[in-house]
Amino acid sequence: MGQLYIKQQVFSLAEHFTVTDAVGNVRYQVDGSFLRIPKSFSITDPYGNEVASLEKTMLSLLPHFSVFVGGAQVATIDKEFSFFRPRYRIDAVGLDVEGDWWDMNFSVARGGVQVAQISKRWLSWGDSYEINVFGDGPETLIVALVIAIDKVKRDAGRRDITMG
Repeated sequence: MGQLYIKQQVFSLAEHFTVTDAVGNVRYQVDGSFLRIPKSFSITDPYGNEVASLEKTMLSLLPHFSVFVGGAQVATIDKEFSFFRPRYRIDAVGLDVEGDWWDMNFSVARGGVQVAQISKRWLSWGDSYEINVFGDGPETLIVALVIAIDKVKRDAGRRDITMG
């Protein structure tokens, strides 16, 4: 089992943050594009090699995010039309996402077997997430999914504030 932590920089315009293991070693670096359309994120290993990327599609009626690992699209997150509470659809190759992911407390399964558990840490400055990857779960894909879901949520929150 691997335990990872994502701690976002509270005042970072470029959305740069790290993913660390349980003892504080950097496992991934995440860099968001600054003033670039469409918005994208690059996830690199500690040596600077890109291991995943995320890209928001600009020409869609509702928000759409694509997740790429090894250059191949492996997941999408789409906002679905809804009058009340926001609803999203997560399609990830071979993975099922279950639970309350809107509040960032959910699990990821492959073939009915849990491969990861994600939870938001509430008493922290900025957004902080704990990720537990079980067995040979797809760690890079799980990290990319958490970052994409968080970005979709934060964008929806900003729209709600400006529209409400």
